[in-house]
Amino acid sequence: MQACSLRDSKQKLSRQKLIVLGISPDPISRLKKFQDKEGLNFQLLSDEDHKIAEKYGVWGLKKFMGREFMGVNRMSFLVGMDGKIKNFMFKVNTKTHHDEVLKLVKGLNQG
Repeated sequence: MQACSLRDSKQKLSRQKLIVLGISPDPISRLKKFQDKEGLNFQLLSDEDHKIAEKYGVWGLKKFMGREFMGVNRMSFLVGMDGKIKNFMFKVNTKTHHDEVLKLVKGLNQG
């Protein structure tokens, strides 16, 4: 749902000079299948050893249906042209994420 809403918001995001990248611990072959199936118009990057996730603090304990396991906690990072993190979003709502990103970027551009 999150990937598809970002896909569908490509024009709005591009107008704000945003480039979307997704990073996942899934292998490249699985990401490619997902990208093709959903018709994504942005790049998905593989982080199979979750080194990037660990550096960004998003690899951690998760709970689902009474089960605990290690995995990626959904977060978004807005990185400026200078390579520095401008803002980050915890507990991303997959349904409204694209709108939240646009609001945040417009606020940063005005401030």
